[in-house]
Amino acid sequence: MVQANAPSRRTMFGKIWEAHEILRHPAGPSLLYIDRDLIHEGSFHAFAHLKSRGLKPRRPKQIFGVADHYVPTLGRSSADAASPAIARMIDTFDENMTWGGVRHFSIGSRQQGIVHVVAPEQGITLPGLTIVCSDSHTSTQGALGAIAFGIGQSENAHVLATQTLWQVRPKTMRVNINGTLGQGVSAKDVMLALISKIGSGGAGGHAIEFAGQVVRNLSIEGRLTLCNMSIEAAARLGMVAPDETTYAYIRGRQYAPSEEEWDRALAQWQLLPTDEGAEFDREVVLDGNEIAPMVTWGTSPEDAMPITGRVPDPASFTSVEKRSAAAKSLEYMDLVPGTPLEGLKIDKVFIGSCTNSRIEDLRAAAAVLKGRKATVKAIIVPGSTQVKEQAEAEGLAQTFKEAGFEWRESGCSMCAAMNGDVVGPGERCASTSNRNFVGRQGPGARTHLVSPAMAAGAAITGMLTDIRRL
Repeated sequence: MVQANAPSRRTMFGKIWEAHEILRHPAGPSLLYIDRDLIHEGSFHAFAHLKSRGLKPRRPKQIFGVADHYVPTLGRSSADAASPAIARMIDTFDENMTWGGVRHFSIGSRQQGIVHVVAPEQGITLPGLTIVCSDSHTSTQGALGAIAFGIGQSENAHVLATQTLWQVRPKTMRVNINGTLGQGVSAKDVMLALISKIGSGGAGGHAIEFAGQVVRNLSIEGRLTLCNMSIEAAARLGMVAPDETTYAYIRGRQYAPSEEEWDRALAQWQLLPTDEGAEFDREVVLDGNEIAPMVTWGTSPEDAMPITGRVPDPASFTSVEKRSAAAKSLEYMDLVPGTPLEGLKIDKVFIGSCTNSRIEDLRAAAAVLKGRKATVKAIIVPGSTQVKEQAEAEGLAQTFKEAGFEWRESGCSMCAAMNGDVVGPGERCASTSNRNFVGRQGPGARTHLVSPAMAAGAAITGMLTDIRRL
């Protein structure tokens, strides 16, 4: 029997949200204090709004700027940009950061990279924080036990000016991933399996907490991949409770608590995990033992199945909407129902993006490529300059070059396709990015989402290949 005065059992999400809730409007939204605002080149709209109102960033030391979406990967200055307009956007970013007194990592900085790679890497992302950025994949940061979500530029201006933001509190969902992952199966495969199960709208209006033995066994890099792709199931954000793996990853990073501050910070972080018995609005369970290397066949991340599968017949889906969507997807992807996914010829390979461009991802790809040659055009874009330097120091970059891959500078590159790195019309690309929408990698591009190891395997064989065979 629960005593009347017994303390309520709370989720990790609830603990962090309530600690940052300044007030709650009678209509429902809450005014939240924001600990970190991450900025990229697209922020010029927000800065223009501030300037028009005679405002400046309220707390510039809690704002970090990173040039990533539009930066060239074949050079390290705005002069190398794909167009004069893009070059001006990169220069405007630097000007706005200087004007606002914001710490930023410009295109030539050793701390530059994709914002969602740089923030954890530099210790900017910490457990218990609220973090926003004008990019949907801000949820990546939740892997370290933070509430992190994407916002629009008008909301960004509000955060810059006030260090607060009005938000409606989402529902909660716990995704338990039990068992162990098999050979050749990665966090990317887990997420594609989850999204194919619950659908691209399956987590709409929810904050996901990932739990279970598979999650606990994952590195921080793997957890970052889970939280990154929670958005592809329409979740507001994804989270993983901090643990010893988290603390070991954070300690000693540039913006992490100092050694003098460490014990106090650790004591606070250890209070964050969900209380035993706390209730979630929804629970989902996956068996990690049953997950195989995955690949997408359509134009949504939910259009995924094991590499051993075949292109589905639109008539096999139960809803009219899904049958129609599947038919359109197959027409765009130029695929015929019943075609085996393994053996499907590809034209390009892209390894990179905020989903899979960290050192662990590059190691997985290099392990497959060692002593082999790519048979199609392939590029690797590390997630940050520091990842690039580490890959070069470990000899991974040499492996990529010897395999015939282009070894590029860091940036969003062919994932967002905003900087001139694109897949051509009608070309089929095995990509480690997070979205396979129509035209995502360029007009007419046909994208198959895969893990880094699967992408490397596809580069070697020139076709989608079950990495377990290699």
